[in-house]
Amino acid sequence: MQAIFFAVLAGLCWGVGEIHTKAAINSREIGPLGSVLVRAIVVLPLALLAWLIAVHLTRSEPQAWWREMSRANWLRLVLGSGVLAGFAGVFFFYLGLGSPGGDISTLRPIAFSLAPATAVVLGWLMLGEPLTVRKVVAVAFILGGIVLLTGEGGERAEPMSSRSAGAAAERGGPRA
Repeated sequence: MQAIFFAVLAGLCWGVGEIHTKAAINSREIGPLGSVLVRAIVVLPLALLAWLIAVHLTRSEPQAWWREMSRANWLRLVLGSGVLAGFAGVFFFYLGLGSPGGDISTLRPIAFSLAPATAVVLGWLMLGEPLTVRKVVAVAFILGGIVLLTGEGGERAEPMSSRSAGAAAERGGPRA
């Protein structure tokens, strides 16, 4: 249950944080690459502080991991966590936010729905995690949701601004 709680907190942090990132990029005072740089600059000292606390106060982290870790795990962390997740994922997401049509309400669900679908498949293929019928159905729902969110066709409703949504709610009407 604790793991689920932390995952919910992570999702809320990303959801709120990326809204602020998108607003900054929309201002045209900073671009996607500048946003990636600011993010990296802010993350490093916070990560270092959290690690120092974990090593010295809570003793929940190995102290000499950088000397004792295998080359394979160094490669996994540098390429997987550092290059792919830490830089490339953020880089491409922010480039999308800065592109024409880069609505966060579309891009965020795509990026953060493909991630769990990919994790389920790769967890099964590479880590030997069980692939259950429930997981397959969940991945199908995730991918179906992406198609519904981004697909063309069907009846298109007029977009509702936040002002008109508030006015509709005051009149007792539907809220977007």
